[in-house]
Amino acid sequence: MVSDAADIEESIRIILSTLPGERTMRPDFGCNIRKLVFEVADSRLTAELNHIIYHALLEYEPRIHFVSVTVIDHTGQEGVIYLQLTYGIIATNTRHNMVYPFYYLEGTNISSNE
Repeated sequence: MVSDAADIEESIRIILSTLPGERTMRPDFGCNIRKLVFEVADSRLTAELNHIIYHALLEYEPRIHFVSVTVIDHTGQEGVIYLQLTYGIIATNTRHNMVYPFYYLEGTNISSNE
């Protein structure tokens, strides 16, 4: 059963990191959390992330039932929000969680040493 849990976690990571339209044969596959890249990190962003992730996992990962997304304290590192996803695996009736780093200011603080 460990491999099943690992496969599901990898599947969730793939869903979250794939933009809709990125896969030729499945243009609707993915999770469009990157549309939130320029949003302010506040409670509205948390609610929007929860909504988008919930619907993507409901659609593309039938082996789980989704419970919640929690934003872990992100004040220590600028430009990244750590999302703790809590979900249950239906086949084993076990609860799991994973942490997914969402880089919302990726590549915007680049300095050149010339």
